[in-house]
Amino acid sequence: MKAKKALLIVDLQNDFCPGGALAVPEGDKIVPIINKYIKIFTKNKWPIFASRDWHPRKTKHFKEFGGSWPVHCVQNTFGAAFHPKLKLTKDTILLYKGMDPKKDSYSAFAAEDLSKRPLPKILKRLGIKELYIGGLATDYCVKSTTLDALKARFKVKLLLDAIKGVNLKPDDSKKAIQQMLKKGAKKITLKTLGREKCL
Repeated sequence: MKAKKALLIVDLQNDFCPGGALAVPEGDKIVPIINKYIKIFTKNKWPIFASRDWHPRKTKHFKEFGGSWPVHCVQNTFGAAFHPKLKLTKDTILLYKGMDPKKDSYSAFAAEDLSKRPLPKILKRLGIKELYIGGLATDYCVKSTTLDALKARFKVKLLLDAIKGVNLKPDDSKKAIQQMLKKGAKKITLKTLGREKCL
């Protein structure tokens, strides 16, 4: 039977957590919650995806080469590794993005797996119609991924208890959430997930 739902964990990497090069305030606080979602999706045999920034050392994404951000998530560094307490299953499909030095690649829809298959192609092959999206950061990669998913006509459930934002301006995350909901994403938490008929 083809899968219809999938969990998409966005960029839960060391460099985006406290102590990292581009830390999201309290970014690590969502790890235990994401782990609970992983358990639920594993139990239901629904696919789990985890995207990661995987930048080359020289990229226009970084300040020193004309971009907006400090050096972070450079390929094969500790900063690019997933948070150590994130309990990904052996079947988790890993997605890599940001390898092109000429592009920012915020969205997981710009990512590919180790076989270089783009995410949209994998989702189509698995028959997935609905994505449950959480991770870091609300106002950048989560927002870009969610908007791209909606544009590609996927149903999207935004995991409100499993996202955190950078908030360069104090209300950036709030605005990002409003934008995602306005475009068609539905909000959900672990509490409300339990009320879904399919679980």
